[in-house]
Amino acid sequence: MVSPLLANVYLHYAFDLWAARWRQREVTGTMIILRYADDIVVGFEKEAEARRFWDAMRARLREFSLSLHPEKTRLIEFGRFAAVTRAQRRVGKPETFSFLGFTLICGKSRQGQFQLKRKTRPDRMRAKLQEIKEELRWRMHQPIPDQGRWLRQVVIGFFAYHAVPTNSAALSAFRYHVTCLWRRSLRRRSQKDASTWQRVTRLADDWLPKPKILHPLAAPAVRRQTPKVGAVCGNSARTDLVQRG
Repeated sequence: MVSPLLANVYLHYAFDLWAARWRQREVTGTMIILRYADDIVVGFEKEAEARRFWDAMRARLREFSLSLHPEKTRLIEFGRFAAVTRAQRRVGKPETFSFLGFTLICGKSRQGQFQLKRKTRPDRMRAKLQEIKEELRWRMHQPIPDQGRWLRQVVIGFFAYHAVPTNSAALSAFRYHVTCLWRRSLRRRSQKDASTWQRVTRLADDWLPKPKILHPLAAPAVRRQTPKVGAVCGNSARTDLVQRG
């Protein structure tokens, strides 16, 4: 198994440099490229260019013994005009896609303008809560302050990544479920344990940080420069040489 560092270098030459040249030579509209490890999102203003790039990318990756994940690679209509054009064609709401632990959604701001919304993927949250549940079993008989200090660091770490605009509901849900797991762990200490919901809520208020957006929206000048992307191609490249566990 190749290390993530070598896999990243491999894709830099196999994909990044090639995609940048393809954009210069082939694209007349807007094109954006996002890659993290083997997760890639490419956005286009023109659907025809998105489809040509998809075909070219498959051919390019084959040259390096790479292939696109058949279940994760999609061509979707996405962006500030997607909802309007799909409504005109009566084909429903814009599709969503996942990237780096978030589900990305075409939404609207309170002023009715287009807003890219990010929501924590439910499966990622469930996996994190399962980790906390298992760890609490080992910490069941620790003093409450020790448990509180550990849980506070866990919640702070989760918020540090997931506390993005439009994701407040997921942050509140995560904190609530952590509180429930803590109460369940305390009640298992003894059949006579008096850990009522009111008591555990007070403990959570003492130890767990409240949900707070930590990553503000981009400045207005930056938001005005955001490309008007109409189609997004998301994929995950896999090969015999580069695999993720």
